[in-house]
Amino acid sequence: MIKPWVFEFFFAPGEHGRPVDSSPAAEHAHFQRYLALWERAEPLGFEGIFFSEHHFGRAFSPSPNLLIAHMATRTKRLRLGTLGMVLAYYDPWRVVEEIAMLDHLTGGRLEIGTAAGIPNELKLVGLSYEEARARFDESLEVIDAALAGPVVTHRGKYWNFENLRIAPRPLQQPAPPKWTAVLSVASARKSLRRGSKICTSFQSRERVKEIFDAYRDEADRTGVAAGPEQLAVRRIVSISESAAAAEGRARAAIEQMKTGVAIDPRAAVKTVLLDVPNPAAGFVVGDDEFVTGTPAQVAEQIVEQCRYTGAGHFVAMMNHKDDVERAWTLFGERVNPILRKASLGGSPARARAGAA
Repeated sequence: MIKPWVFEFFFAPGEHGRPVDSSPAAEHAHFQRYLALWERAEPLGFEGIFFSEHHFGRAFSPSPNLLIAHMATRTKRLRLGTLGMVLAYYDPWRVVEEIAMLDHLTGGRLEIGTAAGIPNELKLVGLSYEEARARFDESLEVIDAALAGPVVTHRGKYWNFENLRIAPRPLQQPAPPKWTAVLSVASARKSLRRGSKICTSFQSRERVKEIFDAYRDEADRTGVAAGPEQLAVRRIVSISESAAAAEGRARAAIEQMKTGVAIDPRAAVKTVLLDVPNPAAGFVVGDDEFVTGTPAQVAEQIVEQCRYTGAGHFVAMMNHKDDVERAWTLFGERVNPILRKASLGGSPARARAGAA
């Protein structure tokens, strides 16, 4: 079985997420539209929704935990999480407190996702990516320790405290599932060691498999069980009754990704789809990033990618705006049943050997 999820940027109103001036009433209507959409994820058969965290205009999700708290009241089974909370902006003890509260408010349906942050957004508030990454790593130490026990002592570069008692405790024990967005082999190995599931995107299926193989290899090396349940592939999905219409939408997204869009004209920093790594650093987006076509074609591509990489989760970012409700319906009614019945084949070890 492949578990289907939605990844939600919650773009601000405007073309391809470029912010436009709008009235409070228009912004309120935008919120209401998406709250109703997310409520439909449960009857459409999605496993859950991962919200993202972004700031300064292009997305309306600066505080995804608030969205999770609200959607907990409108759903009963849907898993709710972030991919991910940008730890550089917060004190880690405060993050743990919110995690515990959200786990109770969701009735034990919380998924914990963390991220280091997007360089162009960090820059606007005077944070270098290097500092954000250091804060991220130290925060994870505190968060993992606090989830393991209620009293934490920590001495580091950014935080120091002794016998700090953190309450409440999460409903899910020993802790809600952890997720980390990764783009490298080193991050995959580190995530395994701290008991975190991983999700990756943008790269070719061959590169994704390399990252997942490193995760599985680290599991074998340390004697920890790891399989499809710990691995997720996130892709941009263009779906339509017409293959030609879906392909046209995908071509527009590819062009947007190539050219980039400035978040703030005054900040000489470019971004593409908010969390794509900087191409200047040598990062190349693979063609496999775009899953495109009719529902049958989309399902076939997803199953093939998950089988090849050994991923048990597929996270869909819908490349739709005006007809996003229709895209969710097509995916939910005609793709999700196929994914949930799909077999991933043999064990991850055999999958690696067969694809080598």
